[in-house]
Amino acid sequence: MSRSTSLLQQMTIFMTAVTGSGCATMYYLMQKNFAKSEYYRQALEQLNSNSTAMASLGAPPLKIHNIHLSDRHNRIDQSSAQLKIPVTGSKTGGYLYTTSTRDSLTNSRWHLQQVVLKLREGDTVEIFNNTQSEE
Repeated sequence: MSRSTSLLQQMTIFMTAVTGSGCATMYYLMQKNFAKSEYYRQALEQLNSNSTAMASLGAPPLKIHNIHLSDRHNRIDQSSAQLKIPVTGSKTGGYLYTTSTRDSLTNSRWHLQQVVLKLREGDTVEIFNNTQSEE
């Protein structure tokens, strides 16, 4: 009986390790896909080119953190992408809220619609807004 219990414990430890490493690998790959996406890169380029936002953060150095995958602000489908990207500088941090769209029929490039930086202190810096031209 003790031999089967020991074997069962070893199998449990092995399966836990395999499952944990599989989950960690999937998390890493999902974050990597976000970082490579056009809508993500465009938003960060806008942030980097905005001197007011960078000064508010105390950047450079600018640190971009992993997206919280369970956050309801992060939604992506064929025609739209909304992200909440955590960023920090040497002074403070905050979230970069981005909205991008594309024509799902032609599968064209992503077009940035809005980029807003919301700092921890409550201040908001509008970095890019293309939605006003459509009204």
